[in-house]
Amino acid sequence: MANDRVPINYQTPSFPSLYDPLQQNTAYYLYHTNDIWRFTLYWTFIFYGATHLLVAAYTVLTHFRHWSIIWLVPIVYAIIAAVEALLAGSIIGLVLGAVYEAGNFRMSTFLPMIWGGVNVMVLIVTSFPMQGGL
Repeated sequence: MANDRVPINYQTPSFPSLYDPLQQNTAYYLYHTNDIWRFTLYWTFIFYGATHLLVAAYTVLTHFRHWSIIWLVPIVYAIIAAVEALLAGSIIGLVLGAVYEAGNFRMSTFLPMIWGGVNVMVLIVTSFPMQGGL
């Protein structure tokens, strides 16, 4: 399939390249799987890191009496967040990129951010024990 929708002078926008339609007249789009994967991975790292570090901060505040080992919690949570974000962001980013490139569609730079947020919401929902859950 010819990739005729990609502009001839296309350059990948810099991260995050979120635009305000009221302020700017030009929108930023992603056309290639590698770019879609990279943006999704970055946003997933940001959302997972913020979520895990927020939980780690809460843990440190509620268990500060055990100061000799509590400093390990943010480090362990950051490592766990990085591994989870790498897996989730890569899978979602590659699937999105493959679908968009196969359909010869352009992707707004907002969609990787939304999918990074969806990844975190799925992580939070699946962390609760429930009968017949995901």
